[in-house]
Amino acid sequence: MSKYIYDDLMKWVNDAQIVQAITEQNSVTSGLTEAEVIAKDNAWRAEVGSSSTPMIDAVLNAPLSTFLREHQGQSGGRITEVFVMDHHGLNVASSGVTSDYWQGDEAKFKQTYNKGAGSVFVDEIDLDESTQTYQGQVSFAVTDPATGDVIGAITVGLNASAFF
Repeated sequence: MSKYIYDDLMKWVNDAQIVQAITEQNSVTSGLTEAEVIAKDNAWRAEVGSSSTPMIDAVLNAPLSTFLREHQGQSGGRITEVFVMDHHGLNVASSGVTSDYWQGDEAKFKQTYNKGAGSVFVDEIDLDESTQTYQGQVSFAVTDPATGDVIGAITVGLNASAFF
């Protein structure tokens, strides 16, 4: 799994498309309060499993989500999910529906975005609620190459059984 992380994932997790999409969303969400972030997360959670999903659809239909699904499809079953987060930890794009919209209160975000450029966090293998597979999540800080500033994060779910 470590070899795959460093030989494959590291080649595209800071792709220009990812940086651009995060930068665009950061400009929209820059003034949000924590209460507004939590309200957005609650709205997302209410849409999960519902017939009306405008908030989820906006993320899943983002051009970057197509890019993420392409990388997932090319992984030979190793990638179970991919999602990109802005500076609050809010979803920017995703290969599939996540159980929540706000990742900013979770280790995947705190151990990357808050730790600075080059940060990588590999979480324990666990049964993932949204993909229903045993996976390990690896998260990376996403850095703006022009400034060197961390602007968001990306999490890639890896199918644990694909590496044994």
